[in-house]
Amino acid sequence: MNISKIFRRNTHKDDNGPSVIGHPTNVIHDIHVIKNKETGQLEGLPLAWQRQIGNLFTKAEQNKNPDALIHAIKYYNYSMKKKEEIEPFKHIVTERDIDEESEAIDLYMNSDAAHQSRECLLNDPVNVKLGQFGTRPETLPSLPPKKFGKLPTNLANGVEDLTLIPEESPIMRRKTQEFEFSDENILKELKKICSSEDPYERFNRSNKDLGAGASGIVFVATDLVTKQQVAIKDIDMTKQQRKELLLGEIKVLRDFKHKNLVNFLEAYLVYDDHLWVVMELLDGGPLTDVVTETIMKEGQIAAVCHEVLQAIQYLHTRGTIHRDIKSDNVLLGMDGSVKVTDFGFCANIVGDEQRQTMVGTPYWMAPEVVTRKQYGKKVDIWSLGIMAIEMIEGEPPYLKEPPLRALYLIAANGRPQIPGWKKLSLTLQSFIDDCLQVDVNKRASAEELLRHPFLQVRMELSTLTPLIKAAKKVLQKM
Repeated sequence: MNISKIFRRNTHKDDNGPSVIGHPTNVIHDIHVIKNKETGQLEGLPLAWQRQIGNLFTKAEQNKNPDALIHAIKYYNYSMKKKEEIEPFKHIVTERDIDEESEAIDLYMNSDAAHQSRECLLNDPVNVKLGQFGTRPETLPSLPPKKFGKLPTNLANGVEDLTLIPEESPIMRRKTQEFEFSDENILKELKKICSSEDPYERFNRSNKDLGAGASGIVFVATDLVTKQQVAIKDIDMTKQQRKELLLGEIKVLRDFKHKNLVNFLEAYLVYDDHLWVVMELLDGGPLTDVVTETIMKEGQIAAVCHEVLQAIQYLHTRGTIHRDIKSDNVLLGMDGSVKVTDFGFCANIVGDEQRQTMVGTPYWMAPEVVTRKQYGKKVDIWSLGIMAIEMIEGEPPYLKEPPLRALYLIAANGRPQIPGWKKLSLTLQSFIDDCLQVDVNKRASAEELLRHPFLQVRMELSTLTPLIKAAKKVLQKM
């Protein structure tokens, strides 16, 4: 097979077509947002943003907390833009990546995308009602060119004057940087770290697909050596723009082994144009099924939290942030085993469940994700606290709200109200308190929470099996 054809970038040139006039250059966008000292209202917002605010927020809400409102709409619109740039797989996240993303969100205010009208989205009654959310990026944005004047102060410190200082040159999308390896060399390196076995001899593919994405599908197969079922993510190499990331990700994930993670097992190159990534398969399904269809005892909630915390601590000690802890990303075995998924190649292996279609919805997000203050590892602890509420109430706070409103409520309210709070034991209340501290410095770490008294009342994991079976029966997944 001709390697150059596989890794060739798609280009199109039509010499017979009409001449195309390019976009204007050196265009300067100057958004000048101020908070009226008399009315407290925000003035100077782009028209499209004003429409979004008018559709979802009352005047009282706009006046009550304009800072939270501008945070929410800025993050929301940035996320909508990032949804269009999703890579075929999700990368491992570090605190450095978070800093780069925060800078990209600030610079987004000066980009063309921030000024493009979203009339079609706003006029669509389905989107207004359901609040279709663009999500936390599946991949992190590229570092913007560092050619800008001084950025505005963090919006959390007030929006007295949000003038963005024009840059000397137009903002351009950064092109993929040059790497040491050519595409041919990347293929050679992949061959070195991938198994040399024939995957068709090793695995018997079933007819069950777990989901599909931009790069291919995820299917179930039986390992003919171990006799265990596995999940195989089939990545179409011809659709992977940055193949060097595949190489680095496999090298990292080979060393990520933990009993509470959905572990990467092996990788195979298939005909040089497809990469098969083999992962553990849990037959109990996502925790979401259990929390939405059954009532969990506090001891069972403690058991799940204990297992998830061990996974979070493992990731944190390796400088990795999960960023999307929620019941959809916690998979169960029929024996009650609990494993965290949706990081690296392990993303999106449970298919398109009803809530999974809104990937990265904001309901589990910590306030600092929206405000970008002190954004680090402890966002996972906040999300764990929200997931504990899920296990108590059957859903996270604000789930019935459109995502843009949910972002605002998270930024404005901080810690959410819990309807059945008084019915909880004092130890569970204390555990949730330690998770849902708005002040990141007061929020517990994974290591501290693993010593919390609430986890001492945890029940055996096998007690989850009846709940899993009951949920499967109700959902007709048996």
